[in-house]
Amino acid sequence: MKISVVSKKLWSVHKQLVLVLTPLILLPLIFALPEKEGKCLYVVILMAMYWCTEALPLAVTAMLPVCLFPTLGILPSKKVCPQYFLETNFLFLSGLVMASSIEEWGLHRRIALKVLTIVGVKPAWLILGMMVTSSFLSMWLSNTATTAMMLPIANAILESLFGDLETLKQNCKTTEDSEGEILNGQSNVKLHSLPSEPTEKQILSIDGIDGMEQGELRTAEEIRTESQYQLKVWKGFLICIPYAASIGGTATLTGTAPNLILIGQLKSYFPDCDLINFGSWFAFAFPLMVLFLFLGWIWISFLYGGLNTRLCYKQHDRRAQAEARAKALIDEDYRKLGSMNFAEGSIAFFFVLFAVMLFTRDPKFVTGWSVFFKKGYVSDAVTGVIIVSILFFFPSQKPSLNWWFDPQAANTPYVPLLSWKKAQDSVPWNIILLLGGGFAMAKACEESGLAAWIGGHLQPLAEVPPPAAVMLITAFLACFTEFASNTATIIIFLPVIAELAIHISVNPLYFMIPATVGCSFAFMLPVSTPPNSIAFASGHLMVKDMVKTGCVMNVLGILSVSLAMNTWGVAMFGLNTYPDWAMPLNKSGILTDVHLSSVQSLNATL
Repeated sequence: MKISVVSKKLWSVHKQLVLVLTPLILLPLIFALPEKEGKCLYVVILMAMYWCTEALPLAVTAMLPVCLFPTLGILPSKKVCPQYFLETNFLFLSGLVMASSIEEWGLHRRIALKVLTIVGVKPAWLILGMMVTSSFLSMWLSNTATTAMMLPIANAILESLFGDLETLKQNCKTTEDSEGEILNGQSNVKLHSLPSEPTEKQILSIDGIDGMEQGELRTAEEIRTESQYQLKVWKGFLICIPYAASIGGTATLTGTAPNLILIGQLKSYFPDCDLINFGSWFAFAFPLMVLFLFLGWIWISFLYGGLNTRLCYKQHDRRAQAEARAKALIDEDYRKLGSMNFAEGSIAFFFVLFAVMLFTRDPKFVTGWSVFFKKGYVSDAVTGVIIVSILFFFPSQKPSLNWWFDPQAANTPYVPLLSWKKAQDSVPWNIILLLGGGFAMAKACEESGLAAWIGGHLQPLAEVPPPAAVMLITAFLACFTEFASNTATIIIFLPVIAELAIHISVNPLYFMIPATVGCSFAFMLPVSTPPNSIAFASGHLMVKDMVKTGCVMNVLGILSVSLAMNTWGVAMFGLNTYPDWAMPLNKSGILTDVHLSSVQSLNATL
């Protein structure tokens, strides 16, 4: 049998082979290391392999701790199972429920179109509008839902700007035949195809072209050059949306799963650390998001032809006509939405209330409203669940007292803002299981001593200056997450990073925060994130487009995180000192002398 045939057969069953062979190959770990540490490392690497190869569904792999930790004697089931629904999961669930209500009443589309009417229709401004809208929505909705909603809007605008995409691609290729026809006077070559029965959108996109181009012949080279420019802008539009969605998710705790895993593992490893909550994270991560979004916009606009003199000077040419048609399309779509109804207004109110209440509970830099309650009792999860619970009984139609006294009034059924069926269908329960699996793994690493064992073997990294270590950690995780789920990546590496910080006497947040943010910087491959896959599935992007754009985006992201950590991050979280809440304890609860002396020497140097 030929090697190619065998390799194809092996590839067709590679997941099954990984599923069966990995546990056998890893067996020596159990016997080569100390008992508990070896068994825990065995489970961790096994789950990491299954997550990276997707030999099992991610959620199924996340449930393996329930089976393996108790049976291997690592952790009893009464300690494993509660990890699957900590208060962090409730915060995540409340964010997902709020997002489903926003989608139910179309508020996200109104926000998107309103932003686009404000920023203007020049390509660079439209790319900025797309990125701002996508990032803002992604702070509250899932990255995938944001990308799926924004791409059709982008395509409609692009068609009004440049016409039919297939015609555009054809014009970018050889135009020798077309040039011959022009020279012989046989036809006028145009950038737009004219269907025999145009739709309303197509009428908008071709209206006014004839008056501009009639009697005006262009050479094939001019057509090809213009078409190449238009195709570049089209790619820029498509690629900016998933990138902005990934960036926007980092700004809030509920925006993406790695942020919540950071909170969960902080509470597990450092119970006395209360520095990170919704408000303090937003105050740190939102400026970082704005900075990275601006740098990303400059790079994408530069790469795909949006930055030119047209941004500053108004011109009257074919592009100006196309931009006018795009503006007409956006204005028309926004007009069709009509005025905001009672349900949309109610959702907008509760959405703002949700964000404000979470932000002001305990923002650290000012006194929050949580001081009115018993200390430590009210968390972000409590706040989120209170707000979203109201959605299930608040009416979607404006109540009227006249209805009670009018016998002729129709007895229409009561419809709340959100039904449980809609919420149940919208919530990705697999992600909640994935979060739980990560918390269970972190708990086992802590109690088995595996995290401390790994941290001890990373002691040589103490020679690396902490600012350089921040850049290396961010770069490593940004590269690793190109090939694995960002949730799985942070679950695997965050306990190790925490122990590394403890062993070299660096504030754990100084390493854990950039690691968490870096896991969202997956820009180079279509398979890196679902938003990348959705944009790539449109068929208009190539892998080399994403690699070329994403490589520089990763560098910009790493530099932005490093800047944030060493400027306002230091001021907000006290990163230049080793905190009391991170002091490791021995069995008697007293600080170890060696570590205490190392901390004292570190603080003396600072």
